[in-house]
Amino acid sequence: MAIRPAAAGHGIWFRRTDIELGDAMIPALYDAVDRTPLCTRIVNDSGASVSTIEHVMAALAGTGVHNALIEIDGPEVPILDGSSVPFVRGIMARGIRQLNAPITAWQVMKPVTVEREGARATLLPADRLRIEFHIDFADAAIGRQSKVLDMANGAFARELCDSRTFCRLADVDTMQKNGLALGGSLDNAVVVDGERVLTPGGFRHHDEPVRHKMLDALGDLALAGGPILGHYIGERAGHVMTNTLLRAAFATPGAVRPVTCDAEVAARLPGKGLVRDEIPAVA
Repeated sequence: MAIRPAAAGHGIWFRRTDIELGDAMIPALYDAVDRTPLCTRIVNDSGASVSTIEHVMAALAGTGVHNALIEIDGPEVPILDGSSVPFVRGIMARGIRQLNAPITAWQVMKPVTVEREGARATLLPADRLRIEFHIDFADAAIGRQSKVLDMANGAFARELCDSRTFCRLADVDTMQKNGLALGGSLDNAVVVDGERVLTPGGFRHHDEPVRHKMLDALGDLALAGGPILGHYIGERAGHVMTNTLLRAAFATPGAVRPVTCDAEVAARLPGKGLVRDEIPAVA
């Protein structure tokens, strides 16, 4: 997989380099998502797809990259260590080019909430992106965790990008039976079984699971097609709920509106203020 620069207005697209016939271009947009519970999968009108895009999308959003072409030679983004930090390090090592064009963001104008089976996701008006998440798992190794974070000033790279996918031991079998995480192992996920953390070294943060949920939410929100200025709240939410929330927001008259970011607004976007030396030294 390679992340390549793109011109202003291009947005984020994936290109399947292994597809020789048909449309290999897949837009990284919320309405291209084929809603599945275990990952975020986008599909174009010809049926070409890419799965597990949330970690690289979070890395792009968290480093302030709004235009890129991602070339990939298969149907699933590499899981790497289960977090976004390898992508963030790669992006920062190559550098980010500032384009001579303003950024268009989506301003949340009124509350939108979706609920299903005890899970809830909400967008509230705010002058910047805030992510708030609450989880509650029966496994004692995770339990109840909550966190709120202002995503400005490089917070994603410092606080969230190294937090890994986590799952119950039984979930690994489920994902692989569905053709996902085929390279999954204790090296690229935090696997728990009741009170035990099976992955060597344990958690990178005492609340790594809720941090990873926030990482996923940032990646899924990036499918709006531009930065969001609003307060996202996820309660036991996952990929499906966040995508359903985006669809509801764009379908609700007056819920969101495009705004051209001046210098003051742009300074509050994720990625602004990111310092390469602040990226966690893991992986």
